[in-house]
Amino acid sequence: MKKTTGPGDTSTTSGSGDIGRSLELLWGTGERPARGPKPGLTLDRIVTAAIAVADAEGIDAVSMRRLSADLGTGTMSLYRYVPGKAELLDLMLDRVQGEPLDAVDAREPADWRTAMESMARTHLALLRRHPWLLKINQARTVLGPSAVRGLETSVAALQGMGLRDQELISSIIAVQSFVVGVARMEAEADEAAKETGQSHEEFWTSQLPYLEQAMASGEFPLVAGLDEDAFDTGFDHFAFGLRRLVAGFEVLVAKRARQH
Repeated sequence: MKKTTGPGDTSTTSGSGDIGRSLELLWGTGERPARGPKPGLTLDRIVTAAIAVADAEGIDAVSMRRLSADLGTGTMSLYRYVPGKAELLDLMLDRVQGEPLDAVDAREPADWRTAMESMARTHLALLRRHPWLLKINQARTVLGPSAVRGLETSVAALQGMGLRDQELISSIIAVQSFVVGVARMEAEADEAAKETGQSHEEFWTSQLPYLEQAMASGEFPLVAGLDEDAFDTGFDHFAFGLRRLVAGFEVLVAKRARQH
């Protein structure tokens, strides 16, 4: 069992604390504090408060001391419910992972194409609501109820593809990776604007004199020959990429159907 970090924990890696304790809390086998609970203080309230802080100020702003102040309790009272930030992070992740679970009905799987697009769009919406998720190293996800239900729902929705199990899981990973890439690009653009105080339009406009000179030099003929609207910000790159992913999977699905 890995020793959890203490009050100064600044972990942003899932599964970096006491995994056994995280699992006990996630699966409802260890929520009750051993002694002296503060009236009205619950694990659910602590997790909710932590997510609210992360949404408003980022994951680095989440600390046991900050939460105790927001909840009006002593810091040590929180440790009766959760060992530290590392385990709290596992609970936060599983909580927000449960938000999109109603998007695809596991009892009546939709057409896999529709389901895949729905999964992608709900995942993007989740990352937009909680951009701090992009700051978390989730290479080792602690599998709580929401994570497992999410996987169950995804597998059920994509069963109609007729793929081998490894291919099915790889398909889910491919879509999630695409979504994370798009969401990260958006989040980083927003962060840059906030940190510099310069809008996207101002930033790109400031480079025009130099770019026009470079294009006129003849050194970059292919770039210079692009349509004027090639970089139109109104173009839906997410929808375009998602359609191409689905189209690619259709080729494999058709191949698997012929093999049967």
